[in-house]
Amino acid sequence: MFKTVLLPIDLNHPASWEKALPMARGLAGPDGAVHVLGIVHDIGSAMVAAVLPPDFERQALDRMEADLEAFIAGQPSEGAALHPKVGHGHVPETILAAAAGVNANLIVMASHPPSDLRILLVGSNADKVVRHAEIPVLVVR
Repeated sequence: MFKTVLLPIDLNHPASWEKALPMARGLAGPDGAVHVLGIVHDIGSAMVAAVLPPDFERQALDRMEADLEAFIAGQPSEGAALHPKVGHGHVPETILAAAAGVNANLIVMASHPPSDLRILLVGSNADKVVRHAEIPVLVVR
């Protein structure tokens, strides 16, 4: 069993958590904790940020937190406790920083099947996390 598990999800894509959430809870056991991570992407461009409201990112972070809390409230209460965690930035870096921040001893994350072109052009977030994580990573498909 793992005491603290990090589970990065995309609330807009159930495939990111449908299989991974039960596995994360099972691996954490009834006394463990699963930190459910939602990530608000970094805008990354001053030109884009200039046309958005000044508090756009703050609103996005607040909305993500509320959405994660609602998601967790809708999950069965059996199993490991679920805790919302909001991250901000580029996905792989944010996952690794969040894992360190909660002292996770396992990362469980979903990944869609790779396509050669996509991997060649951008790589996959799961691949980047696996290559750079200092703790075990379980990739669920």
